[in-house]
Amino acid sequence: MQGWKKGVKMRLQNMFKKTGERENPVRKGRLRRRPEAPEGLLKKCNKCGAAILSEEVINGAYICPKCHGYFRVPAYKRIEMIADEGSFEEWDMDLDGMDGPPDPLQFKGYSEKIKKLREQTGLKEAVVTGRVKINGKQAVIGVCDGRFMMASMGYAVGEKITRAVERATNENLPVILFTCSGGARMQEGIISLMQMEKTSAALKRHSDAGLLYVTVLTDPTTGGVTASFAMLGDIIIAEPQALIGFAGPRVIEQTIGEKLPEGFQRAEFLLEHGFVDQIVKRENMKPVLGRILKMHDHVHPDCRKGKEIRKSDRTEPVQKAGMTEKKAGKKAAEQEPWSEKSLTAWERVCRSRSKERPVGKDYIDILFEDFVELHGDRYYKDDRAVIGGIAYFQGKPVTVIAQAKGKTTKENLERNFAMPSPEGYRKALRLMKQAEKFGRPVICFVDTPGAFCGMEAEERGQGEAIAHNLYEMSGLKVPVLSVVIGEGGSGGALALAVADEVWMLENSIYSVLSPEGFASILWKDSKRANEAAKVMKLTAEDLKQLGIIEQVIAEPEEFNEETLPAVAEKLNRQIQGFVTKYSKIPSEELVEKRYQRFRKM
Repeated sequence: MQGWKKGVKMRLQNMFKKTGERENPVRKGRLRRRPEAPEGLLKKCNKCGAAILSEEVINGAYICPKCHGYFRVPAYKRIEMIADEGSFEEWDMDLDGMDGPPDPLQFKGYSEKIKKLREQTGLKEAVVTGRVKINGKQAVIGVCDGRFMMASMGYAVGEKITRAVERATNENLPVILFTCSGGARMQEGIISLMQMEKTSAALKRHSDAGLLYVTVLTDPTTGGVTASFAMLGDIIIAEPQALIGFAGPRVIEQTIGEKLPEGFQRAEFLLEHGFVDQIVKRENMKPVLGRILKMHDHVHPDCRKGKEIRKSDRTEPVQKAGMTEKKAGKKAAEQEPWSEKSLTAWERVCRSRSKERPVGKDYIDILFEDFVELHGDRYYKDDRAVIGGIAYFQGKPVTVIAQAKGKTTKENLERNFAMPSPEGYRKALRLMKQAEKFGRPVICFVDTPGAFCGMEAEERGQGEAIAHNLYEMSGLKVPVLSVVIGEGGSGGALALAVADEVWMLENSIYSVLSPEGFASILWKDSKRANEAAKVMKLTAEDLKQLGIIEQVIAEPEEFNEETLPAVAEKLNRQIQGFVTKYSKIPSEELVEKRYQRFRKM
């Protein structure tokens, strides 16, 4: 009886093995083969081991219906998934490695392997390039296909990508590259290595032309591809759980003699460490790419020379739900600046720190449409004390950045109480430079007790990060507006407030340091903070009279989420006026005016 059961079990197991494939005892655990889309009627998921229908996987965006793990997608199928129907025009389809240095190492069996792969896959090489439309917007696309030598980059791959980028530059088109690669193609030796520089140089010219480049990192993206075109995107997107790194996991483990932690080099790891803007699920990829393309559709190289930017598709002003004077009360909306003359400086300090006060994310949500948050400084980390990204304001794309306090103790801990680390300032600067490239105005919301003071912040160069922001913001060739909405603490606030105009909400503060710190340093008594607040001249009224700021925005007596719409309505009108006025000023004049603004202080 036992023997019969064992025989049945063996036969059932054999049903779900791939035809003609022998089980290799080495391919287990970490070293087991990465999932390919199954062939045949009924096969086994390489990730979860479940029996699955091949047709169901293919029709389901190459995702396992059981464990939702991602299979690799053939290049033409990937294009079919994201391109508007019938819009794909393939380029250089006949280009292959034989057009360049033919088999430079004369590596044994290489030419035969290439011929065999062409027969098996129907591809000439490991990347497909061409022009597509995504939600009506044109782009140049390149998709690596892991079935062809793990999409390793030899001469043909580098040449096809370079030609596609060069043509995109000539035709003023954005580029989207889907990466999936084991890196440089060893069989082509040094010729393969040179493709890293060739593709990178082409992308530099594309970038200098003011054009958008988006990379989508899929599993796996490693080696020379990671160290070249994969990580050069203006916006870098990754699929969930994609393996992304320069050295492969096995190489690292062999080098350090330790087992790597779970999740190391996965997309989520890179997002946390500041190298990826977003992780996007496969089913959402087309709409996300469509939104990004639309937000950059207005871009023209001359936008940085002071010419008026062409209107986007959305010409009607955006009216946010609930943003009416009626909801918050006409009294609040019509309130004059400094109407509460009886408030002392210390009382305004306390109001600026109130837990009920709206935070940076509230202003983004109520003032802007279609906010796309972008993450990371591209060096070390994504600092959650700073939120930044692209959005529409009155139908025009802008870059918006906010120092972000939380609304609960948990949120404040996650956001470090809006005290940015160096990577927060570097993220903000990265987004500002991106805005400059694409001609977008920059709008910053300042609300921080100050830059984070900690050992790790000093190790990573807190002072350098702030200094570099001041240096670069002074020369940004696009309009910059900064609004102090709560606390404006010292250099940590100034690093987001080198602007053409600085505004303050009525009960916000802006100072060289906190009143407690001032009293402690100068009077050796932090209990004299109340007295220090008055001496420091840190209120909006004080700073307007000193010529440090341009405008004071009135607040209702009770300022919270419920009364925010009245303030937002006023801000909405004034920001619109700012953007209209400063977008007409040529870039050289804009930079000179900003320089003179601070020069006279």
